[in-house]
Amino acid sequence: MIETPYLLFLGDAPDQLAAKVAQGIKDWRPENAVGQFRMEGCKADMGLTDMTLVEAREAGAKTLVIGVANRGGVISPEWKKVLVMALEEGFDLASGLHNLLCDEPDLVAVAQATGRKLHDVRVPEVEYPIANGKKRTGKRCLAVGTDCSVGKMYTALCMDAEMRKRGMKSTFRATGQTGILVTGDGVPLDAVIADFMAGSVEWLTPDNDADHWDHIEGQGSLFHVSYSGVTMALIHGGQPDALILAHEPTRDHMRGLPEYQQPSLEALRDMALPLAQVANPACQVVGVSVNTQHMAEDEAKAYLAKIEADMGLPATDPFRFGAGKLVDALAAL
Repeated sequence: MIETPYLLFLGDAPDQLAAKVAQGIKDWRPENAVGQFRMEGCKADMGLTDMTLVEAREAGAKTLVIGVANRGGVISPEWKKVLVMALEEGFDLASGLHNLLCDEPDLVAVAQATGRKLHDVRVPEVEYPIANGKKRTGKRCLAVGTDCSVGKMYTALCMDAEMRKRGMKSTFRATGQTGILVTGDGVPLDAVIADFMAGSVEWLTPDNDADHWDHIEGQGSLFHVSYSGVTMALIHGGQPDALILAHEPTRDHMRGLPEYQQPSLEALRDMALPLAQVANPACQVVGVSVNTQHMAEDEAKAYLAKIEADMGLPATDPFRFGAGKLVDALAAL
């Protein structure tokens, strides 16, 4: 078990979105976030108290969590210096990066010398099966995005929270490092061997009550050439009964791909639905989730209203305006 509370390490994150792991913990488990540690040049800010390692320990923090999801998931030499100091100061370390803590000999040596623990949450701990495509009982919802990091996890968490509030049967199923750190369980999907990715999603979302909904944490995008494979595994392994289209409308280009523009919501619908219907012919697109954090409230509401008029689907920013419309759409199926 990863000991809480956490000191969130933002490193030298180049922008707010790069620190999405820290943002997810701060938004969904604020009681676990004592403060933040930022290096020189960091452009991210969770709005938490900036603390030194000593101050964080005095405030009760037990684990330094790497809150940055950089491209390739690499631990830089500059980060390494801070991580070593954290171990020496009495912190455990937790990370969801592809660059595993346990693969760094110097970190392993210091952890052993200080009696501290290294937690790599992006390590599969189960021998997952190859997907068989057999229909499972219960219902499943998956958010698919026009791009990476557009709010697919937040959509699932918001819908799960709203369903629980209504007394409906619901479970959030984490498939990435942030979701696992928020909930304490899940499948680190992009670290699973490709042949077993869809099977791991089947394993994650087993047979359930007929009126139970699994909200599967979305990953990547079918239109993102770097990360489309993980999205396909979710679509076929998840066998969703319902798709939510997720979008962030203020970007100049796709995340990390300046040569590529985001597709339209219509293009996403028309690509994702036929692929989902391969594994579940009854699958439907039921709503749109828009990340409006960079839009004024009036602008955001007008944008959502236009989507509803153009597409005939309920549209909301579930974190800003609530997930009620999307849950209503599931309840109507």
